[in-house]
Amino acid sequence: MGVQELPSGVRPPDWAQEFSSELERIADWWLIYSQDETNGGFYGEVGLDNKPNLQSDKGVVLNTRILWFFSELAQEIDDARYRAAADRAYHTLFERFVDAENGGVYWMLDARGYPKDTKKQVYAQAFAIYALVSYYRLTGNDAALEEAQTMFALLEEHTVCPDTGGYLEAFTREWGAMDDVRLSDKDLNYPKTMNTHLHVLEAYTTLYQVDRSPKVREALRYAIECFDRHLINKDSFHLRMFMDCDWNDHSPGHTFGHDIECSWLLAKATESLADPAMTARLRPSVLGMAEACLHEAMGEHGEMHDGFDFESREMNGERVWWVQAEAMVGFYKAYTLSGEAGYARAAERLWRFINQYQLAGESGEWLWLSRLDDQRRAPGYKLGPWKGPYHNGRAMMEMIRMLAGE
Repeated sequence: MGVQELPSGVRPPDWAQEFSSELERIADWWLIYSQDETNGGFYGEVGLDNKPNLQSDKGVVLNTRILWFFSELAQEIDDARYRAAADRAYHTLFERFVDAENGGVYWMLDARGYPKDTKKQVYAQAFAIYALVSYYRLTGNDAALEEAQTMFALLEEHTVCPDTGGYLEAFTREWGAMDDVRLSDKDLNYPKTMNTHLHVLEAYTTLYQVDRSPKVREALRYAIECFDRHLINKDSFHLRMFMDCDWNDHSPGHTFGHDIECSWLLAKATESLADPAMTARLRPSVLGMAEACLHEAMGEHGEMHDGFDFESREMNGERVWWVQAEAMVGFYKAYTLSGEAGYARAAERLWRFINQYQLAGESGEWLWLSRLDDQRRAPGYKLGPWKGPYHNGRAMMEMIRMLAGE
C-alpha cells in the first residue's frame, strides 16, 4: 500500500512527525519513571508527581502492556533502551507472574514481587499472549512463543463455555470455577463480557500472525463469530457489555471507547484471517460501530465521551485518556476502509483535543481525565494497574503505520 491520501485540509504536513515525537515522549517517561530498581520489574503505581508508591501491588495487566509496548517499539525504532525494557518486562513476566505448576499468569503480585492474587482472569491471559507474541517477533525467542502457545491451549481447554460457547471470565489458580469473576470493582458479576472477548480477539489476531496452524486459525475465526453473533447489537451497533451464560444482555449502558476500539480491532482480525467472505460480512458492523460513535459520542471540543447510562438516560461526559486514543485510531481506520472524510476529520479533531487537554505537559505522560474534567474523579496516578503505555503508545504507532499505508 502507498501513503494514505486524505481529504484536502485534514492533515497538516507534519502530522506523522507529531505522532513520532509523542511516541518517543511516552517511551522516555516510562523508561525514566516505571522501573523498580529495588524489587525488580516495574512499580505498581507512580503518582501524578512522578514519584512511585513503593507499597503498591503489581498487576499482570500493567506488566504485559509494558512488555507489549516496548517489544513493538523496539521493532519500530532501533534503540537499545527499548529492547532492554522489553527484556526486563519479559523476565519479570516469566519469573514472577507465570504459574509454573498450573499454567497461565497470576493476577497480582505484592510490592516485592511475590504472588498475592493467583486467580486466572481470562482477560489477563489474553494480554500475556498478546505481549509474548510481540516479544517473540522482536527477539526470535522460542520460549516466548511456546509460552504464548501454551496459554492459548489453556484458554481453549478451560475457558470456552461448554454449553453455549464464548469465553468465560475468570477461574481459580487451578482453573476451577469462581463465584466472583469481575475484572474490576466497577464491573458487573456476569460470566461473559465484551471486554474479555475483545482482548481474546486481539491476542488471537496477533498469535495467528506467527502461528498459522489450523487450530489458531479456527480459534480466531470463532472469536470473530462471537462478536458477529452475540456481542454486537445489530440494531444500535453498540457492544453488549455483560451477559449471562445464555448470552442474555445485562448491559447498564454503552461504553463508547470499547465500541470504537472493537471497530478497528475487528477490522484487523478479519484482515489477518484473510477470508474475503468474512471480511465483507463483518464490514457493516465495523463501520456501523464507528458511525454510531461518531454521531452519538462526540463532544463540542472534538473529544469522545465515556459512555451512556440506560437507567438515568444520561451521558457520562468525562474525557478518559484511553478513549481518546482508541477513538482517533478507530475513526482513522474507518476512513481508510470507507473513504468517508468525516472519519478523518474526527481523528484530526481528537488529536487536537489530546494535545490541548489530555497531555500532562512537561512532567510527561497523559492525564487519566482531561483538563476539562474534575481531576478529583480520576485515579491519582500516571502509572497504575489500569494505566500503562498501551493505549496511547499503540495509538501513536497505529497512526504512523496507517499514514504510511501499512
